[in-house]
Amino acid sequence: MSSDIALNLMAQLLWGAVVICGPVLACTLAVGVAVSVLQVVTQVQDMSLTFIPKLVATVLALMLFGSWMLRKLLLLATNLIAGIPGYF
Repeated sequence: MSSDIALNLMAQLLWGAVVICGPVLACTLAVGVAVSVLQVVTQVQDMSLTFIPKLVATVLALMLFGSWMLRKLLLLATNLIAGIPGYF
């Protein structure tokens, strides 16, 4: 296996990880920012107020995007395993 192939595989895997994790992270980030703005406006500094909405948003995002994320992960794994003979 040459270094070009290894670098290409690493780039594909890292980009795949970013794409797969993106929807959940974006949803959690948006909810976190909204809750932080709400805390600043109301001056309520409760730890459960920051944790519970992000947890609920993460679960909802996983329910919404879970099947897409799994299909994307399976496609990446299938392409990686199918390409093994060409790497050597």
